[in-house]
Amino acid sequence: MGPRAFTARRLWTLACGGQGVGPHGGEPLRGHVVLTEGGRVVSIVPQGEIPPGTEVVDLGDVDLAPGFVDVQVNGGGGALFNDTPTVEGIRVIAEAHRAFGTTSLLPTLITDGVQVIETARAAANAAVAEVPGVLGVHFEGPFLDERKTGAHDPDHVRNAGSADLDGMFRGAAGVTLVTAAANKLGDGVLEDIRRRGGIVCLGHCASTFDEASDAFGRGATGVTHLFNAMSSLGSRAPGLVGAAFASDSVFCGFIADGIHVAFGAARAAWKALGSDRMMLVTDAVQPVGTDMTEFSLGGQRVQVKDGACINEEGNLAGSALDMASAVRNAVKHMGVPLGCALAMASRTPATFLGMDAEVGCLVPGSRADMVALDSGGRVTAVIQGARAVTAC
Repeated sequence: MGPRAFTARRLWTLACGGQGVGPHGGEPLRGHVVLTEGGRVVSIVPQGEIPPGTEVVDLGDVDLAPGFVDVQVNGGGGALFNDTPTVEGIRVIAEAHRAFGTTSLLPTLITDGVQVIETARAAANAAVAEVPGVLGVHFEGPFLDERKTGAHDPDHVRNAGSADLDGMFRGAAGVTLVTAAANKLGDGVLEDIRRRGGIVCLGHCASTFDEASDAFGRGATGVTHLFNAMSSLGSRAPGLVGAAFASDSVFCGFIADGIHVAFGAARAAWKALGSDRMMLVTDAVQPVGTDMTEFSLGGQRVQVKDGACINEEGNLAGSALDMASAVRNAVKHMGVPLGCALAMASRTPATFLGMDAEVGCLVPGSRADMVALDSGGRVTAVIQGARAVTAC
């Protein structure tokens, strides 16, 4: 692909230590363009320095930012990864989320049997090469705490065995993220996952503060959907939430839909963690990108009511959230400056995955993945690999 220049009224590069970001999101660049070639960012230059012969794509009066990075995507476009653990199923999910600005994601498999894990791993391996934006795979379970299973099938919750771990990492391409409870990570399990190249998040976990802190000290680096399905912060029992807050380095995924967590608690968490450690996730299931009001998850009927996905037991079962909505909610309801909210949806998760030189920032050599947002935070265009995509 030939050289192109993408221009907008405001440009957020979100590069650490660079222009377009700061301790509070900084201020966007104005009068600058993103020069691309071959699907990569070449440089960020003033509009007056566009090289001759460059195709100019003017996106208009919008905020142009790095494409969003979602580390927890169970489904979308009517598909659920557990039900369709295939390259085509992943493609449907990725395309549904791309319309809302997500240009990089981890298809997420919730607790299931060994055979499904192996099939999902093989599909994710192929999708890394075949589906734009797929970074690897996220296994949320099956090594969960029986006291905090949430909407996961308790019949499949189990201790880590060699068959599970071999299936998760067989021929691993891209990132492998594993969510597990602290009480399932003893006897060398956590270290085994790390040795195989995996990233470990604590989640669906009723651990004490000390148990969670021990897991963090042994190499767990994240928390899955902060506050949900975990031991809460109490004055005498700080739990997993307290251990995350007390850490100086742990990253926390957060579902900013106002349903999983009240926005007041969300703002308090952001104050404690900052935009460099709090990352927006969707935990999305089938309805994203559709008008579905009912679907099946783990054999249970789930209804979408006022934006919430509720199963037959009355539990939250994933979300109908998209990443652009999460950014808007962070700004409107959590009081997060736009630059910080954009970083929480792109740079921060990319840093957590160790991929911030590749995605999540607009820097020379990174993928030319971008999202354009109007003044209301609605997606007007998505650019993936320097190719413009019409947004819904």
